[in-house]
Amino acid sequence: MNQETHQDDNQPTPKRDLGQATAEYALVLLGAAAIAMILLGWATGGGNRIGGLLDQVMNAVTGRVK
Repeated sequence: MNQETHQDDNQPTPKRDLGQATAEYALVLLGAAAIAMILLGWATGGGNRIGGLLDQVMNAVTGRVK
């Protein structure tokens, strides 16, 4: 590994980066929750637009697998 590009692990984190991981984690959780809600709505038969879209996607995927 090139010594010039290696950062020392003992250096403190800049103040502007504090909390960045927490914010990224929160955004990932929100995205996962939104996807879960969409899939739950599709699985329970709610939402004709979402259901139709996901049915088409599933049909296309299963058609390619066969």
